[in-house]
Parts: sequence; structure tokens; C-alpha cells
Amino acid sequence: MTEQRPALALSLTGEELRRWYWLKDELLVFARSIGVGTRGGKQELTDRLAAVLDGRPLPPAAPERRVVGALLPEPVTEDTVIRAGQRCSQQLRGFFQAEIGPAFRFDAAMRSFIADGAGRTLGDAVRHWHTTRGQGPQDIGPQFELNRFLRDWNAAHPGAGRHAALAAWRDHRSRPVDDRPGFKGRGE
Repeated sequence: MTEQRPALALSLTGEELRRWYWLKDELLVFARSIGVGTRGGKQELTDRLAAVLDGRPLPPAAPERRVVGALLPEPVTEDTVIRAGQRCSQQLRGFFQAEIGPAFRFDAAMRSFIADGAGRTLGDAVRHWHTTRGQGPQDIGPQFELNRFLRDWNAAHPGAGRHAALAAWRDHRSRPVDDRPGFKGRGE
């Protein structure tokens, strides 16, 4: 019999919280209901909730991100300077797709370059994109669990198709972490 995911409640332990897949929206609703700060990414939020559930002190809060205006001044060109705190916006996506082509995606290398690229130009970013191609599969951060799963599943099931991959994802995320295929335990 398959174990059922518990409801998010103060009766959970931090370990039990981490055994299951939760949407960030679910975690946000729970955090707000118990008065836990919601700033930061999914992993930071999970860490704070686990600390509360275990009665431990809260981990340090993520630094507040400086929000830069949504748009860079037009026209956006290769000489446009990346500002501190610049986000990977639709404006930037449009620029990069026009310069690089439809293959452009904000992968980890590009997200990092933009986030840490204050003072560099968009031309520098285009050159960075080209130099980081062909280096094999790049690491996908743990916060992108769906992307990591789909990459691994599609490699193991070539040609199976999107429908089958998403059905496998739904099954995967419905199980506790220690009941998923390939689970090796902590520290292995």
C-alpha cells in the first residue's frame, strides 16, 4: 500500500516535511498560517519551516534582493550595461533570442552571469552564452526538481514522450523521498 502524503500541520516533524514533495505555493500558505517569513526560495522556506516544526532556531534569513526596475532603458543593445540586481526578464529574453536565436534559454550559466554581471555588457553576456555551449549537461540546482527529474527520466526513456514523462513525474512526486526509485539514503 502506498503511503499518503500528510497535511501540512504543526504536528509534522522537519524530517517528515522533507520526505515529501510540496509546491512552493503550498509551503507559502502554510508558512503564512503559522507566522513564518516567506522570503527567499523554496529551499530556504523549507529550511525555516523544518526548524519551526522541530523547535529549532530559525536559520538566518536570506538577504533582501534589491529590486531593479523591470526594464532596461531602450534601445537594448550589446553595449547596454547590466545593472546590479538585474533579473532575467522578458526584455532580456527577447534581446538574447534576437541576438542568439531561438535556441537561447536562461540556463544556470546565464542566470548566474546576469545576477553577478553588474558592470558588464549584454554583448559580454552573448559571448558568455556562446562559450558555455557544448560543455555537456550542466548541473540543475535542487530547487528545480521537476527539471532534474525530466532530464534524467527522458535520458532513461528516449522517445517516450511528454505525456509519459509527466505521468512518471506525478507518480514520483506523490511518493515520499525514501520510497522513490534510486533513493540511496542520506550521505550516500
